[in-house]
This record gives sequence, C-alpha cells and structure tokens, in this order.
Amino acid sequence: MKRHSLAWTLGLSLVPAIGASEPLELESTVVSASALAKKPHEMTTPAEVLEGDELVLRREATLGETLEGLPGVRSASFGAGVGRPMIRGQQGARVKMLSDGVDVLDASNISPDHAVSSEPLMAERIEVLKGPATLLYGGGAIGGVVNVIDKKVPTHVPENGYEGELELRANSVANEGSGVFGITAGSGNFAVRVEGVKRQADDYEIHGSPSKQDGSYNDTDTFSLGASFVGERGYLGVAFTEQNNRYGLLGHQHADCHLDGPAWHCGEHEDEHEEEHEDEEHEDHDEHDHEHEGEGVPYVDLRQYRWDLRGELQDPLPGFELARLRVAHSDYRHEEVEGGQVSTRFDNDASDARLELTHQPLFGWRGVLGGQTLRRDFRASGEEAYVPPTITRNHALFLLEEYTDGAWRYELGLRHEWQDIEAEGRPDKDHRGTSFSAGAVWSFAPNYSLGFSLSRSQRLPSAEELYADGPHAATRTVELGDPELDEETSHNLELTLRKFAGRTTFSFTLYRNQVDDYIYAADTGRDIGSGYREIEYRQQDALFTGVEGEVRFQATDATALTLFGDHVRGKLLDGGGDLPRIPAGRLGVRLDHGFTSSLDGQLEFYRVNHQHRLADFETETSGYSMLGASLTYHGALRRADYQIYLKGDNLLDEKARDHSSFIKDDVVQPGRNLTLGLRMTF
Repeated sequence: MKRHSLAWTLGLSLVPAIGASEPLELESTVVSASALAKKPHEMTTPAEVLEGDELVLRREATLGETLEGLPGVRSASFGAGVGRPMIRGQQGARVKMLSDGVDVLDASNISPDHAVSSEPLMAERIEVLKGPATLLYGGGAIGGVVNVIDKKVPTHVPENGYEGELELRANSVANEGSGVFGITAGSGNFAVRVEGVKRQADDYEIHGSPSKQDGSYNDTDTFSLGASFVGERGYLGVAFTEQNNRYGLLGHQHADCHLDGPAWHCGEHEDEHEEEHEDEEHEDHDEHDHEHEGEGVPYVDLRQYRWDLRGELQDPLPGFELARLRVAHSDYRHEEVEGGQVSTRFDNDASDARLELTHQPLFGWRGVLGGQTLRRDFRASGEEAYVPPTITRNHALFLLEEYTDGAWRYELGLRHEWQDIEAEGRPDKDHRGTSFSAGAVWSFAPNYSLGFSLSRSQRLPSAEELYADGPHAATRTVELGDPELDEETSHNLELTLRKFAGRTTFSFTLYRNQVDDYIYAADTGRDIGSGYREIEYRQQDALFTGVEGEVRFQATDATALTLFGDHVRGKLLDGGGDLPRIPAGRLGVRLDHGFTSSLDGQLEFYRVNHQHRLADFETETSGYSMLGASLTYHGALRRADYQIYLKGDNLLDEKARDHSSFIKDDVVQPGRNLTLGLRMTF
C-alpha cells in the first residue's frame, strides 16, 4: 500500500518504518491548481496538499473542519453543517472554492450560514493556495484557493478492470454514522465511476456533557455517476452529482422587521404557522423535524444537481503541450424551514467554464494562457429575500509564464476580467479588473528554497455587497449594501523560506497585504430591536500582516516532532481600528511515532490565544487549548489494503468558541469526541 509523506507541507508528519537508517527524501505532490504542474517547494507562493492517510484522518463533515489543522487556515463555523475555510483572515468570496479547477457553484458566498457543497469524504486530494491566487481563478481570490480533487470523472482505465474504496466511520460526540463507497470500472478506452456518501449526525455534545448544542444535527447524502473516454493522449469525461443536505440553523432568531422611513426596525416575531403543520406541500419537513432533538430549531434543506465536463489532451496544437478543459453547471436550491414551513428559498443556477493551453518553451519561457467565463442566476424569495434577483456574468483572460535559469525560477502573470451584474429593480453595474504578479524561487542550496512574490490583484464587488437590503435571521442582522462600491485593489508581498528534505524540515512565510478600498461588513452600532443589529458594507483601506510556519525534526527513525503556528492581524488604515472576525494566533506541537511497520500514532496539542483585537461593537473571545490523538493500523487482505483508525479530538473537553463566526456568543464548539473508522481500497 502506497503511503504519502507530506510532513514539510502539512506538519502532519509520517515517520519512516522502524529500522530505516536515514530519513527518506520527501516525495512531494504536484499541485494541479498551480497550472504549471509545480511541487509546493517550487512555487513562489505557499501551497499545502492534503492527501493519502493524512486526509483520511483529517476529514470531517465540512471542508473548513477538514483543513483546520493547516497553518494559516481556519474554519469559519456556523454549526455542524457549515464550516467554510478561512485563509489568513479572509473568508467568503475572497477564498475561492473549486472542484477540480472550477467553482463549486453553490450559495456559500452569499451568507455565513450557507454550506460549501464540496464533500470531504469524496475527496482524493485537497490543495490549498495561500495568498492571492487571482491570476488563475479570479480577482475575488485575494485570500487564496481551496481546490478539491475527486475521482468522479475517470482519468484512467483500471489495470484489473476495476478498483475502488469503501469506508465506514462513527463518532461519539454526535452519534454520527458515515459511509462512503466508490468504484471505477472499465475496459478498452472506456471507464465508469460510481460513488456515494451517507452521513447522519445528531445534535453534538458540548463542554459539560451530557449537554448538547440544540439543533446542531447534520444529515447529508451525495451520489455521483461519471464516464470517460480515455486515449493515449488524454481523456474526455462527464459526471452527474446530486447532493442533499439538512442541517440546523444555530443562532437563528426570526423577527418582524420593517422599514420605518429610511431605517429598519425589528419587533418580536409571531409564528403565524404554529398551528399550520398540515400543509401537504411541506409534510416531509414536519416528518424530518421529529428525527432530531432540536426539532424547534429552523433548518436548511439543500439540494444541488451538478454536471461536470472534464478533459485533457497532450500536444493538441503545434507549439502547445497540453490543453485542459473544465466545464460545470449547477442547479442549486436551498430552503430555510421554520415551524414546518419554508420561510426563505434561495435558487442559484450557475455555470463556469475554463480552458487552459500550456505552450512549449519560447525563448526559454514556458507558460499557460487561457480564458474563463462564469454566469450566475441568483434568486431569493420569502421572508429573508434581502438581496434582489441578480444575474452575474464574469469573463476573464489570463497568462502565466515561467523562466528557469540555474538555481533561479522566475514567474510572471497577468489577468483581466470583465463583470456585469443585472439586478431586478436596481441599477445594473459593470466593473473591470486587472491583476498581475511577479515572483521568484531561489534554490540556494540542496533541499532549500527561498520564494518571493509581489502581486497586485483587483476584486470586483459581489451582488450581495452591492444590493443587500433587509433582515437576515441567521446572523440576527439587517444588511445594507451599497451600489456605489468600487473594486478592491490588493498589493501583496510575501517571503517563504523552506527546507524540504533531511532530518529537519521547515516552511516559514511572512506576508503583508494592503488592500485599497477593502469592502467589509461594518456594525453601525444601531440596535434595531429584537436583538438584531444593523451592518452595512463599506470601503476603507485595510492592511493584513501575518506569519505562518512549521518545523519538523526527525528525532529517531521512529519518532518525529513538529512545531507549528500562525498569526494574522487585520486592521483598517487611517485610524479605522481592527477588522471584525479575525482569528487569534495559534501555536502547537505534534508528536508522531511509528510503533511498528503497521501501527502509527500521533499526539497533538495547540493553544488558540485570547482575541482582544476587536472591531467596533465586537466582543472578545477567550483562548482555549486543544488536545488530540490518533492510532492507525495498516493491513492487507488478499487484493485489498485496509486501514483501521481511532482518533480523539478535544480530549480535554474544552469550552471553545470560534471568533470568526457570527454566532460565536451563542454556539459552543463540539466537546470531547472519539472517531472510529475502517477504510478499504481494492
């Protein structure tokens, strides 16, 4: 069974088998989201790759929770069903969520209570690009990119005619049971793929068990069917995926809000539907309510149909090495259910397509040129339709070039995009944005590299930032957009020092990102009744500075020690104070030990600091300590390899709150948890 060793990128070190005389040189993975097929230590900006055994151990119900352990990455939680990755203090539209290179096409950027539709249990590999990745994936990605690689479109025909995987897992904190299967079969030039996930989790226990976080359940099922034609020079395939997800809306508090002149006011909400649970149209919602303890808590009923077309062709045209095509279309529906009735419905029909062409070296320069187009038709209806129906069109052209000269590798990039938004009953808006970057990697000694990058990126305002106008019960706010918002301009500078082989490996990054006309949701200080607050989207120059890194020491052939940490500071310039929902610094240590050639163990402890750097009207968040441990056993049974794992999270049963969450003062993170899993590959 092949085991992946990615200690220098992840700080999740795997020790070599007992008896090895020297530590092995780490075999790093090519980052597909880099376009030029580079390994992380060859890139000008930091990248993380999570795969293999470490991905199996780190996977959770949401993408944010899965990536929480990576330096510089946090989860912006909104209960058990929502955990959005936050990179260097940036979240929402500034962190691009991709499915093998194209947008996930859900509604997660519209509100912090909307789930990212990507399913971690179906991921083969997860790549994280930290810092502006706007040249390849759009001006919005000034925080970074999370690219989830899956197997739903086959890229090869299995040698023995079939291959697959099966995994079952359960945890104690939410009485969760999950299962995932995937089978790829084929013959000749054709291959098919079938895969699926089922998850059912009750309300999770919190500090002081048997207390539970009411309404924190999460039920998900996902199914995918794909097929490909695979030839000597490439492949072309298509897949259909259906996802259904139901999760509680923690912190949701409805109120009757109305305009009183130019201002909003909110009063106590009277539930008109309290005695109307016999409506046949929503009978299925009533039945579901009784399956969970938190049946009085509003919940989300999410459904997404998605189609993917993927293809790659070597030597497609004279002068070009590779053509790469990605097209996706999504039919997304999301209902918020209160008292057995649908109070608000969100519909998002969206398509995203990109074509990349890698050209052969020209005067020593090798690069990728391409184009991308996205269309999003978004509509909200019901009590919380605080954003008018909009159609967003975004088109872009990009170019990324590299040149290698001895120990130096240089990189230049350019992207220009056009965006227009049509809003029902509001003025249409057109924006243009240009981004460029320059960087270099200096391999100044064997197994060492120094990366430097300078970029200027422009992010175009979203429809929600421009047009929001109304109450949002999930965050207990009234949101006010501004149609006059202009594009943001980010100037990012970062320096990364790496050592990627030997007994001691490390990666350290310093960065400074100044954003002109930064768009943020500011609390106006107006208490408009019923516990609601008014927030409005404003623009002001902002500065983000930070450091992240890790160092791993192979103490013995069987034991490795890793120190890791991150810190980010986000503030408004010109005396504007700190920005809201910026996570506190974190520092931790991890011990890995190989007991035998088949049994590995890991012990991890980290401390999240008290966050006292606050925006206006924001509350402090106490620090907390997290202790985790795991044991993994590998074995083989005929043609199948298997992995049995037991892991513990929050073993100290700490009372922890997520500072980056809108509902941190009402919702506590899960308490002590044990997870037992079995995974087989064949």
